[in-house]
Amino acid sequence: MKKLRSQLFVAGLSLFLVSSSSAQDMKLISGSLDFLKGEKTLNVEYTYDGLTVGKGTEQAYIDKKVAEFNAKEAGKGEKWLEGWKTDRTKRYQPKFEELLNKQFTERKVDLKAGQYADAKYTLVLKTLNLEPGYNAFVSRAPAQISTEAKFVETKDRSKELAVISILKAPGRDAMGYDFDPGYRLQEGYAKSGKELGAFLCKKALK
Repeated sequence: MKKLRSQLFVAGLSLFLVSSSSAQDMKLISGSLDFLKGEKTLNVEYTYDGLTVGKGTEQAYIDKKVAEFNAKEAGKGEKWLEGWKTDRTKRYQPKFEELLNKQFTERKVDLKAGQYADAKYTLVLKTLNLEPGYNAFVSRAPAQISTEAKFVETKDRSKELAVISILKAPGRDAMGYDFDPGYRLQEGYAKSGKELGAFLCKKALK
């Protein structure tokens, strides 16, 4: 029995890794990134306006999850909702910036991204869609994060300089221990930050 479980785990993990690799699509859809050359800091802000989860609205997803958790235990739904909201600032955004900056550091680019209100330019990361994924031990699917990175002048947000789409960035744990949806989504933001950093270094910060 133990041998069978081990075989099922390995098979499931292999399918998971294959299905979740190379799924990301990144593209410069407007503007030019030349403005980044010579900049030392980049302000980063986040918006979730119009966010969808899966194939529906965020509110529909929230209503469903709150009802499901409260059916199991009174008050559990509200506790889940609190975590759903605070994960943005506690997990997703820090991970995105951590991996974005790591690319700059590893590629020896003298640029820091984060909360720099006095920076000339601002990156506004808009989350378009979240797919939390699932992990049922022998069957699993990664989270997927679709975002839009818009670059504007900090002092005049009407001056849009470039827009990059980052679609279906996968979020997962390589060993398959990503049973927490928040963790999978966190890793999706990490992947988005990593790939965006590499993209900027290649296209504008050589």
